[in-house]
Amino acid sequence: MEDVFVGRIMSSPVTTVAADANAKAVAKRMLDESISSVVVVDADGELRGILTSTDFVEIAAEGGDTTGLAVSDYMTTDLITVTANDSVEAAASLMLDHTVHHLPVVDETEGVVGMLTTTDMTAYVSGIEQSSAPVLG
Repeated sequence: MEDVFVGRIMSSPVTTVAADANAKAVAKRMLDESISSVVVVDADGELRGILTSTDFVEIAAEGGDTTGLAVSDYMTTDLITVTANDSVEAAASLMLDHTVHHLPVVDETEGVVGMLTTTDMTAYVSGIEQSSAPVLG
């Protein structure tokens, strides 16, 4: 996996929301788009945080009412990021070391360009396993 880069397997484009977006509306959007995270950006499009389906578990555990909550109330701001040129192996190590399932993929000039998830990693590994399976005649 050393020679495979994050940009090859990341999900793109990413869904972005503002920090003051209503958590309930964002939850509905995540369900509608079948995604497990959104990137939180400021007015200039700069990365400010990430909100994941795991964050909604925390909301549910605290009572579940998202009506008056902003995304900023629950988003993660201490982010671990990667670039499209980082190796998949290095990204996997980061995910394990920091116990995260989503890594925003950033570019110095373009900002957030993608998202690498454990699902992306699983799909990639699954593809390798399928292509290396012996062919029975």
